[in-house]
Amino acid sequence: MHSTSPKSVEQFGSASPPQFDGPPSSDLAELAKLGQSSLDRVGNTPLVRLERIAAGIPGARILGKAEWLNPGGSVKDRPAANIVNEARREGKLIPGKILLDSTSGNTGIAYAMLGAAYGFPVTLCMPENVSVERKRILNAYGATLIYTDPAEGSDGALRKARELAGKYPEKYFYADQYSNPANWQAHYHGTANEIWQQTQGRITHFVSMLGTSGTFVGTSRRLKELNPHIGCISLQPDSPFHGIEGAKHMAGAIVPKIYDPTLADADLGISTEEAYVMAKRLAREEGLLVGISAAAAVAGCLKLARQHPPDQASVFVTILCDSGDKYLSERFWEE
Repeated sequence: MHSTSPKSVEQFGSASPPQFDGPPSSDLAELAKLGQSSLDRVGNTPLVRLERIAAGIPGARILGKAEWLNPGGSVKDRPAANIVNEARREGKLIPGKILLDSTSGNTGIAYAMLGAAYGFPVTLCMPENVSVERKRILNAYGATLIYTDPAEGSDGALRKARELAGKYPEKYFYADQYSNPANWQAHYHGTANEIWQQTQGRITHFVSMLGTSGTFVGTSRRLKELNPHIGCISLQPDSPFHGIEGAKHMAGAIVPKIYDPTLADADLGISTEEAYVMAKRLAREEGLLVGISAAAAVAGCLKLARQHPPDQASVFVTILCDSGDKYLSERFWEE
């Protein structure tokens, strides 16, 4: 048999390796269109049906927007991208400026991802007790982290960011997700229209957790324009002391400037325990590993669906704002 082993370098002698010409310069513009940048992938997330969770509730369909499929892994990619794009367009985020904001994790991850992609530095104020996974992700993206007292929650981080922005205005662009209209506008122009198209206008109820309130405010505002009869229900933790990361108990917190409670047809409190139970149910009954606030949103949908008249068809849509992989160090999974 003849040997088929590859030739060694010596066997080729001293001849120069073959040269391959690149594409003609006329094709370079076309090559630039191949594939997508990570930032092109923000938005246009699918709706997933929750079939086993909603089984036994006549006439009710529960759908969740799979926001973990955004490049930064959460719904917060939408407002963060809009805030950054508007700031760059208006000349507020210029070379030499550092983007500064407070975060409980997901918006910070989105900022850090955008900073890495666009080439601007990011400094974030956040409670020291956020999940270890979030801290590691932010470190991976190269963000500078300033930890605040866990007992003060997201409000403590907010106060620290405001202090730094006031003290060093020439150093920072303060994104201020709690007051920036670009937050809710991202959902008004994006999330709401996607939901309307994906449900073919059949949505009857929109249900969302409150944090900065941007998701609820922007999406509800637009859906009400498309159909005033859509019920928009806000959800929040049932206590100021809770374990639903990223969510706000409005009565016991600094209320975001962008929050508009008049948009809610109803407001429902969700306990941390309900969220934990639902997170495990979604993983084990639907094959969906989602975060705690996403699980709380589904728990709220389930409560509302059970109250709905069984002889009326209803389509509940909620936001599954991130996946559960940022929370795997939490003990409730094994309890």
